[in-house]
Amino acid sequence: MNKKQLVDYIAETASLEKKQAVAALDATLQGITNALAQKDKVTLIGFGTFSSSDRKERTGKNPQTGEAMTIPAKTVVKFKAGKALGDEVNNG
Repeated sequence: MNKKQLVDYIAETASLEKKQAVAALDATLQGITNALAQKDKVTLIGFGTFSSSDRKERTGKNPQTGEAMTIPAKTVVKFKAGKALGDEVNNG
């Protein structure tokens, strides 16, 4: 499912116009993004938890040349699915 299909689904199931569905989805995603940028967790009970963590700088190998290279530190986003989501996906 891509963003357009998700917007269509939201508009249909929530009885919204597509413009309203786009605005709702964009606001939700921006809220999650802002929280993660501030190192906050976003927990949606039954769905899952978004979090961010810092990954340290480390040494790796260039796959083309085999040379050692430094992989810079960065912040990574994590998602842990909630029990209800996992159950729904597994049991249909």
